[in-house]
Amino acid sequence: MPWSDPADTGPAFLAFEGRRLRLAQLASVAGPRLPRLPHVLRILLENVVRRAEQQGLPLADEAAAILGWLTERTSNAEISFVPSRVLMHDTTCVPALVDIAAMRDAVAEAGGDPRRLSPMLPVDVSVDHSVGVDHYGVPDAFTHNMQREVERNGERYRFMKWASQALDGVRVHPPGTGIMHTINLEQLTSVAKVEVVDGIEWAIPDTLVGTDSHTPMVNALSVLAWGVGGLEAESVMLGMPIELRVPNVVGVRLTGRLREGVTATDLVLLVTHQLRKHGVSGEFVEYFGPGVSTLSVGERAVVANMAPEYGASSGFFPADERTIQYLAEIGRTPESIRLVEAYAKAQGLWFEPHAEPQFTSIVDIDLDTVSTSIAGPQRPQDRISPQQSAAVLKPMWPAGEAPAAMPRTPVAIAAITSCTNTTDVRLVVAAGLVARKARRLGLKPSAWVKTSLAPGSPTAETYLRRAGLLEDLEALGFGIVGYGCTTCIGNSGPLAPMMAEAMTREPVLPVAILSGNRNFPGRVHRQIEAGFLASPPLVVAYALLGDASLDILSDPLGVSVDGRPVRLADIWPSSAEIDAALALAREPTDIAIAYDKAEASPMWQAMEAPATPRFPWDEASTYLRRPPFAAARLPTRLGHYMADPLIVLGDDISTDHISPAGQIPRRGLAGKWLIAHGERADDLNVYAARRGNWQAMLRGAFTNSTVRNQLSDGIPPGDTVFAPTGEVLPLWVAAGRYAELGRSTIIVAGERYGAGSSRDWAAKCPALLGTRAVLALSFERIHRSNLIGMGILPLRLPAQFGPEKLALRPGDLVEVGAGADTLTARCTVPISVHRMSGAVERFEAVAAVETGLEVATLRAGGIIPMMIERALAGATPTNGHVEEPSP
Repeated sequence: MPWSDPADTGPAFLAFEGRRLRLAQLASVAGPRLPRLPHVLRILLENVVRRAEQQGLPLADEAAAILGWLTERTSNAEISFVPSRVLMHDTTCVPALVDIAAMRDAVAEAGGDPRRLSPMLPVDVSVDHSVGVDHYGVPDAFTHNMQREVERNGERYRFMKWASQALDGVRVHPPGTGIMHTINLEQLTSVAKVEVVDGIEWAIPDTLVGTDSHTPMVNALSVLAWGVGGLEAESVMLGMPIELRVPNVVGVRLTGRLREGVTATDLVLLVTHQLRKHGVSGEFVEYFGPGVSTLSVGERAVVANMAPEYGASSGFFPADERTIQYLAEIGRTPESIRLVEAYAKAQGLWFEPHAEPQFTSIVDIDLDTVSTSIAGPQRPQDRISPQQSAAVLKPMWPAGEAPAAMPRTPVAIAAITSCTNTTDVRLVVAAGLVARKARRLGLKPSAWVKTSLAPGSPTAETYLRRAGLLEDLEALGFGIVGYGCTTCIGNSGPLAPMMAEAMTREPVLPVAILSGNRNFPGRVHRQIEAGFLASPPLVVAYALLGDASLDILSDPLGVSVDGRPVRLADIWPSSAEIDAALALAREPTDIAIAYDKAEASPMWQAMEAPATPRFPWDEASTYLRRPPFAAARLPTRLGHYMADPLIVLGDDISTDHISPAGQIPRRGLAGKWLIAHGERADDLNVYAARRGNWQAMLRGAFTNSTVRNQLSDGIPPGDTVFAPTGEVLPLWVAAGRYAELGRSTIIVAGERYGAGSSRDWAAKCPALLGTRAVLALSFERIHRSNLIGMGILPLRLPAQFGPEKLALRPGDLVEVGAGADTLTARCTVPISVHRMSGAVERFEAVAAVETGLEVATLRAGGIIPMMIERALAGATPTNGHVEEPSP
């Protein structure tokens, strides 16, 4: 069937409760092909069709590209996408807003109007990544942690408040409001809404991008969203569409039903394992099949949240009766709920359990086969049975006799943390029931275990208290320490005194057990290299067990007050018990009340901020500094050049390895710089809080304790060999010397380079180091985009020329032929390795560049100089519409 021009058929409308709402003409454009498309492509098609209709633009190429995907179920064609809004958190928004503040300065200094650089889309910012677990196990831990958070981060928060006043459309949700993805699911998303364009009411789907890789959690509610780097978010905020290749879509067919006692966490760990095994890397993932209907939205949220861990851009669940049920449970108005159902059914976006859309590939998962599991000890995709924990930990055991005072593999941290699992109310209630039963039997965690509970939503206290479970959790040390990411992102605070002391004298391997999404070495705590992801109720059980290498399914957790051994089965709640507790716990009005209270934060209201269109920088600040890369007319990094390898890395180098998270050590280069500039050595805060200060971040690059520079043996993390002299120097010092000599540098790495968090500093640090290209066997999607945003060319190495095979040494040079005039999307780039011996090896790499816009960005030297030039060239474009408040 040929593509159909909507102009030939007339407008489409939805009759909704006395209103006549305009619709994008999907049925006219796609015809019988619409049901064959995955839902994610239907939404992308809607976006393309609607924008063309609203602006009176031709549509044929982009619509035909999406529909043409059906022929091969893959495509290299490019389309543009404009989301409804942007979502950020404090540690990604601060560097993005610092960039915009610096860009405003650059525009003003060039004679332009700095106010041209203002968001064209609504931007919501949560303050969730800064609270740390300094206090735990005491009734007022939450209050103390909030106080410390504001004391440490007041300067950053005043800057964010300046941005909310100086930049149109930026709304900041204060500390204590919750984690961004939980806020998004419970509070911000409308699923479907009304948009007013030139006086016409349009019914549209809610869509967004977020500066956190776990943005797809809202896919559980049938909202198409994915994570982007801060640089891409900046361009979207300032009026540029997202250019993307029509994505491959992996379908995950779910059949059966989860068995009694099996949790959504167990399911997502299986999904993560299976999809990584399948080879997912940047594809969109969509769930279909009759098993979908058996999952609640809370359970779907757990699965959607970990999309980046299984390598996907999305983890999408279409709208169905479960969607409607959830919206009612969280207190949405009946009118808004009816709009969601009417819109989804009218546009072919309603889920049919037995429908079989076409997919690029399909993975089958039988929910009946899911069993209790954990993942680790260093990657989220490494799913194991708890019975295997000793086997996977044994290679990491330190030498020496097992200590007498505690196990060789003590549980150092047991944290119910992260939006991944705490957004599913059933999991938190299940943890509370485990705590209640354990408490009644007289069980308590060992003294070396640091326990904490940090839910994604402030409603947690209300429903746990109403169900009578909060007191039980507190009795076992799992009192609420804050509403934020805490341990999941490395803000775990100091270890328990007994644990910290033992690590100075005993051959122990401390282990973290957390309900989060990542367990990379050093992420949860800089002294912890082993961690397991587990469900919230299992976290409580591990805290009681105290030893990570025991079999939690069969070994005793402890001894009851009457002398009986207590096992997991004795305290594990049934589905009926969870249902009964939920019936007591939930009230639909709780969410609005809790969020309204948090939003009215007196601390936030009282905070003063500058009221100027340009931010007044403080040259003495250790938190906010104008970055050198936010400038106009930066030279392109493309070209034909000889380069020294600055650092050579292996597989699975995450953004945590490149730009560290967690506490800043006083003896590190960043710590020394901060202390020299007046900061207290005993309270340097975390790296995430310093992302507005390029000097600190530069010195932290690649300093993660597990980074191994393969350029030579024994190079400390954060250092390299300066080839001209053979000296081992800090990376930033060596990079400066190469620059003084006019020599180019590159980075070489293995598979999955840039996995993990979306942080743009993992690209900004290499840019500040002068890197022109990164040559890797494969790239994670968001990091690849961030590299391009900073003007750095990502090149995919052929399999036979990975870092181990290349075996680069100081003095070897890599010749790269990537001229600005010859670079195109996915083109081959000639590479020659010139050895110190005189030998030369030649091969071709592939430019990991997907669109024409990415090519233009590289030619412009990065997205920031491109946006500055746009602002200087003319007035900021407008999106031309006003949104109605959601009913």
